[in-house]
Amino acid sequence: MLLTFRRLRAVLLASASVSLVGAVLPAPVPLGIGDPLFPHLGNPGYDVLSYDIGLTYSGDHSKPLDAVTRIEARATAPLERINLDFAHGTVKSVDVNGTGAEFAVTGEDLVVTPEQAVQEGSRTVVTVRHTSNPGGDASDGGWVRTGDGLAMANQADAAHRVFPCNDHPSDKAFFTFRVTAPKGQTVVANGLPSAVPRQIKALKGAKSPGPAKDAVSWTYRTSHPMATELAQVSIGRSAVLHRTGPHGLPVRDVVPAADVKQLEPWLKKTPAHLEWMEERVGRYPFETYGVLVAAANTGFELETQTLSLFERSLFTGVGYPEWYVDSIMVHELAHHWFGNSVSPRSWSDLWLNEGHATWYEALYAQKQRPLEERMKAAYSSSDEWRREGGAPAAPKPSRPGQKISIFRPVVYDGSALVLYALRQEIGEAAFDRVERRWVSEHRDSVATTADFVELASDSAGRDLSGFLQKWLYGQKTPPMPGHSDWKSSVPQGPASHR
Repeated sequence: MLLTFRRLRAVLLASASVSLVGAVLPAPVPLGIGDPLFPHLGNPGYDVLSYDIGLTYSGDHSKPLDAVTRIEARATAPLERINLDFAHGTVKSVDVNGTGAEFAVTGEDLVVTPEQAVQEGSRTVVTVRHTSNPGGDASDGGWVRTGDGLAMANQADAAHRVFPCNDHPSDKAFFTFRVTAPKGQTVVANGLPSAVPRQIKALKGAKSPGPAKDAVSWTYRTSHPMATELAQVSIGRSAVLHRTGPHGLPVRDVVPAADVKQLEPWLKKTPAHLEWMEERVGRYPFETYGVLVAAANTGFELETQTLSLFERSLFTGVGYPEWYVDSIMVHELAHHWFGNSVSPRSWSDLWLNEGHATWYEALYAQKQRPLEERMKAAYSSSDEWRREGGAPAAPKPSRPGQKISIFRPVVYDGSALVLYALRQEIGEAAFDRVERRWVSEHRDSVATTADFVELASDSAGRDLSGFLQKWLYGQKTPPMPGHSDWKSSVPQGPASHR
């Protein structure tokens, strides 16, 4: 669309009878950066530097929150319009650099037309006053209603259901959260507190105003850039438990206040999990870590940055052996190296997140389920998984109306299988170098499958592009090095859907 605007300007300037001053821009349209799986996510022309998100919660988790989102960005191209991803809220006003701007909502984009075009290279501040609606189907992501409040689950494409943003992991930014909630509610967000919680006047519009000072304002900031899909704000009657991890790392857990005693046997495991991961890939990459336990039925756990989201039932339900729960906790922790610190440049690189997290989950649990046994089972299903969901680095798009269906077996055990094959091919020492270099050289950044192939080749001292090309993009699973007897079978008939 930027190219279209520039062509329009050239045509108008070339015409003696038409003045550019009177030009009318085309109707606002949703844009995107052409991600293979989510083509309308993200927006061209700018790089977000920081988000400052203010939320006011009335205490009723069925009602919209009042919100102000301030976005500081650097323009990477001239912009007559600025597209933001946003849905599931009402926009009240938009300012660009302090001046009111026109705006329109089209599709899942908020299209802003500033009074003056934004110049390439300039820093621009867009301030949106809006609501943030926790209603609707929780399976669509965004806000999740818990037993006593709210939490966020924004992966893969739902942060823009909470706040206006450039909702793509390739555009990481720093975050500040300023959340006001009724007294008695606890607010925790990504990062660490940047101020002492402050009591303020009664919440405007609250159902029961109460005393003059019945609300508290909380502020959190991240020390490292973060993808929008990893944002987390928890509001509820929660207990915040503190302990210390390796190297004095602050470990902070957030759990329903009534469940502290029941959950403590699980929570106290985290420092040892951190030590185990650090022994294999290096120092934990963020300023804090912890577990957020939510009384909600999400159907998944989620690696929200510095504060991983878990369903309460994982720890309190029956039928889960201790080693299995332990390994799931390690899976979400491992994502903080693979997926959070090193984020995918496109969603087709998802295997780099989930394959690695599954790999370390499997390594951690190998005393109960030997790694080779699990990989052999994955190999036997690998061709079926590839047929249903595509190759690990070329996954098929999600099914209509089921956006999270990109999270198929092929990106979990099917991608961990790729890592096992790589280790079989180059040996454990070279493989360990690959893992440590990957999280060190791409820390706080984004990377691609091609970057991984290049680094693996350099670490192994030989070109692995042909070997990994087959494993990452092949329709059929290649022979497993060292296990020529392993077989992968595909049932006849159409692919099933899970």
